Amino acid sequence: QLQASGGGLVQAGGSLRLSCAASGRTFSPYYMGWFRRAPGKEREFVAAISWSGGSTYYADSVKGRFTISRNNAKITVYLQMNSLKPEDTAVYYCAAGYRAPTTAMGYDYWGQGTLVTVSS
Repeated sequence: QLQASGGGLVQAGGSLRLSCAASGRTFSPYYMGWFRRAPGKEREFVAAISWSGGSTYYADSVKGRFTISRNNAKITVYLQMNSLKPEDTAVYYCAAGYRAPTTAMGYDYWGQGTLVTVSS
């Protein structure tokens, strides 16, 4: 089970840090990532990180503003979001898996989502 937290309401230009922790089982997902679904839109990839942390992947829309990191001892992934924009408003989902890091089909486990609202 993946538990996401850290969402909330923030003004444009502000920052939030999302966290996602695994619980209830022991596993070592190679990739951990974040996706989001904005109102009226399809789910989209945001960021992902490999087991070692040596490889990170970002959607073009968040490059330079978001940073993904992970703590393998805690099986936790973080998403530091800076310079937030109203278009970042969405439900953010964390995911864990072993295959392609930038597509939803590459993930086997999903968190429940946390809402991020950015006001203008």
